[in-house]
Amino acid sequence: MYKAQVPKGTPDSGTRNERVQKISKRRGLARIAATLPILLASGFALAQTPPTATVDTTGLAVSDSDVTVGILHSLTGTMAISETGAQEAEKLAISQINAMGGVLGRKIKVVQEDGASDWPTFAEKAKKLLESDHVAAIFGCWTSASRKAVLPVLERDNGLLYYPTFYEGLEQSKNVVYTGQEATQQVFAGLKWVADTKHAKTFYLIGSDYIWPRTVMKLARKYITNVLHGRVVGEEYAALGSTDFGSTINKIRLKRPDVIYAAVVGGSNVSWFKQLKAAGINGHNHTLLTVSVTEDEAKGIGGENLVGFYSAMKYFESLDTPRNQEFVKQFHAMWGATAPIGDVTQAAYEGPWLWKAAVEKAGSFDTDKVVKAEESGTIQFDAPEGMVYLEPNHHLKTRLRIGEWRSDGQADIVYTSDYIMPNPFPKGY
Repeated sequence: MYKAQVPKGTPDSGTRNERVQKISKRRGLARIAATLPILLASGFALAQTPPTATVDTTGLAVSDSDVTVGILHSLTGTMAISETGAQEAEKLAISQINAMGGVLGRKIKVVQEDGASDWPTFAEKAKKLLESDHVAAIFGCWTSASRKAVLPVLERDNGLLYYPTFYEGLEQSKNVVYTGQEATQQVFAGLKWVADTKHAKTFYLIGSDYIWPRTVMKLARKYITNVLHGRVVGEEYAALGSTDFGSTINKIRLKRPDVIYAAVVGGSNVSWFKQLKAAGINGHNHTLLTVSVTEDEAKGIGGENLVGFYSAMKYFESLDTPRNQEFVKQFHAMWGATAPIGDVTQAAYEGPWLWKAAVEKAGSFDTDKVVKAEESGTIQFDAPEGMVYLEPNHHLKTRLRIGEWRSDGQADIVYTSDYIMPNPFPKGY
């Protein structure tokens, strides 16, 4: 079993505004230089440096001293509220890996691109990263729409994407490692929890209008009807970026469902939850379970608008384990003491570590050899959420957690499942 090692500390400082804009190359190098002596003194060895000709036979951006990867997230547009933390976590992991000597003795260089919350732009930027920059891997995307836009480019150019977001499943590509949860791990397990604990029988479904929410609600509707023997009393979709939920909220008040099941994404969540509170719908008088609000969104929404509502995620910043406390400390040291750490942010942190483990098991940066290592069933990582296992179907074996939101934007974890095997193609769906 190949385990990725993690350093115990990464010194840094900075403000939120600084990180949203960009991290200077000079600052990154200074951070690495400050970290390396500490790690060496702690017994971390520099990685071996095999000849470049043996570790790159396909023309990737690999030299004797470095390897280039891409980071592709929305830094602008409606999805920036969700994707900022993901790219921060990927940079934290990369800085730590570099401080340990890099991957196969090569320091990781980053080319960052802005998907701008626009799916054709994601495809265009992925093409540029693979065909012009020749990156060895891409860490990025958030929405399923952006992933679907990038997928044909990845498969045509045989690139690698580490995708950090919970998603609908019904997909598996050798060119993608899915470090978020698929629907059986998040949607089905969460609905079972709310049906069992709240004795819920009626559900109102509300989501943003694109691939992920619509597919998630299609899966949820079947699960509610066929497995839970419940009833869907309403279903609504709002345009991406929408800020008007008055009509939907009026329908919810009339239908009075046992559970409001929500998959509203990005900046729309701010209006959605504020308008719910203004209409008198809160965690004291309604059960709301969302699959799209993490600590990143909670910071924008305001904790006072979320109190008592629930999220179904595999990770919450409040997770009380020594491994997570160390991760939170490292993240805040690099990105500021108030920087939120949500589910996708943590899943994004796993990407570079899992890629490093696969590359080192393969002894090569070549995509086909890395994929073979990924599919070996031997790659695992001691992540902040707990040990995760990369299964041959390119998804992780993980747990589901239910968090109840507090006014400070953190969540109390009220439920943790056993490990759930990934099953992106459940029968009957």
